[in-house]
Amino acid sequence: MDDTEAPRWLDEEQQRIWYLFAYALIRLPATLDTQMQRDAGISQFEYMVLSSLSMAPDRTYRMSVLAGYTASTLARLGNVVTRLERQGWVRRTPDPTDGRYTLATLTDEGWDKVVAAAPAHVAEVQRTIFDPLTKSQQRQLGVIAERLLKAADPDGPLNYAFDR
Repeated sequence: MDDTEAPRWLDEEQQRIWYLFAYALIRLPATLDTQMQRDAGISQFEYMVLSSLSMAPDRTYRMSVLAGYTASTLARLGNVVTRLERQGWVRRTPDPTDGRYTLATLTDEGWDKVVAAAPAHVAEVQRTIFDPLTKSQQRQLGVIAERLLKAADPDGPLNYAFDR
């Protein structure tokens, strides 16, 4: 927008929807993090890292790819992976195909941690995200999430990870 264009203000309905959505963007991650800390002793972000690796081929991703899947910077991811390494749940090694990259691999102990944490996490996701919605609303939520992600991050990993 240049200086001569008037801002496109939100109308009353858009403003109501935006505040509801913005609050949900804050509240839902906090709710999921609280559950994960209580039941598994790890943060929601740590669980996302472990879970992403659990679904990767050979339970391994380049750190840069893992950063994309977890919507993280490499610096933040590096700090978290260091903590996960100390627990014995993740191992970092140089990429044998290109030593400029580092691989993160979920260990057997990390796999066990994901398997143990998943049931309570899925129950909380069901309770907070899916149970309040009808099947039709759940499908709409998926379409809406895809559109929002494509607008926010057109080349992001989630825009091709779940292509049908």
